[in-house]
Amino acid sequence: MTRLTGSALRLTVFVGENDTWHRKPLYTEIVHRAHAAGLAGASVFRGIEGFGASSRIHTSRLLSLSEDLPVAIVVVDTEERVRAFLPELDELVTEGMVILDPCEVIRYVGRGARQGADRAGNQGDSDLKGKKAL
Repeated sequence: MTRLTGSALRLTVFVGENDTWHRKPLYTEIVHRAHAAGLAGASVFRGIEGFGASSRIHTSRLLSLSEDLPVAIVVVDTEERVRAFLPELDELVTEGMVILDPCEVIRYVGRGARQGADRAGNQGDSDLKGKKAL
């Protein structure tokens, strides 16, 4: 598991929901390549309305003619690892926007970390009687 705390870089890629790469959703290809590159994590967020360089408004409203909703793929890792991943996006993103923001990671813990702590003998929230703690 990648350990990540402190200064990091957030990569956000804005594309359309209908954008594809070899007949697969483009956002799926970006997430899979980020995973293969060993980046700390990636998430995809579907927008309900927006516009980009084309100035065409895309919306999820019922009577709208547009179905190509905005999608944001967010990746956070060290600056070095994120910048090393950027050439992948040069190949994939032909329309859209790619931005970088400095950020600070306060906490980065996977689901398996909690289970591992329980196996190590930590009692945790034993009063929950089999229920998962938030």
